[in-house]
Amino acid sequence: MTRDSDEVLARFHGELDLVQILARQLARRIAAPVTVDDLASFGQEGLLLAARTFDASRGVPFRRWANLRIRGAMIDGVRQWGGLPRRVYHELRALEAGDRMLAAYDEEDAASPARTPEQADARLHAYLTGIATAITVGKVAADSAESAEADGFTRSPEEIAGAREAARRVRAVVETLPERERALIERHYFGDETIDAAAAAIGLSKSWGSRLHARAIESLARELRKLPP
Repeated sequence: MTRDSDEVLARFHGELDLVQILARQLARRIAAPVTVDDLASFGQEGLLLAARTFDASRGVPFRRWANLRIRGAMIDGVRQWGGLPRRVYHELRALEAGDRMLAAYDEEDAASPARTPEQADARLHAYLTGIATAITVGKVAADSAESAEADGFTRSPEEIAGAREAARRVRAVVETLPERERALIERHYFGDETIDAAAAAIGLSKSWGSRLHARAIESLARELRKLPP
């Protein structure tokens, strides 16, 4: 086995505290039967991958680069746990969507010239709006698929009907997206595939899948704002 360079090992050991921070944050958020130590173990694998793949020429600080890879590894690890409540899968899907949008924006920013303060503000607004939209779509998809008794809570027929109507409205907007964007959103949010698996199914690389997801969510955000309350 090839030994990692001193530079890679220095990056890895220098951010081990970040693994613990993210493990505690994720444990609190998803409330799944996975311990902080389990999450930290998954996260260390992500940190090592981040240390090995980091490229300073991208213009993204290592801690930010590592943050996404650590949490991504934790999400993948929890997803493979099996037997988790659907609510937890919804939380994981929302987190993954947010991280992928940030990663896509990082890639675009690395290839773009410096932005004006106004452009930077618009970029931040688009990102935050996209995150909110991804969470909304994920919640609508999860709620519409749940039964009357989900995660120990009994839902009324009215609540179930409301969730299904919300899903119908969202899916109607999804249907208006270009073909590949529509397929990616449907597979990820309504079919429970990871973004990578959904992207591969339509012939896209992981990187292009992230970019297409961000573009599709931005389009959905614009169209959903047009809907009457």
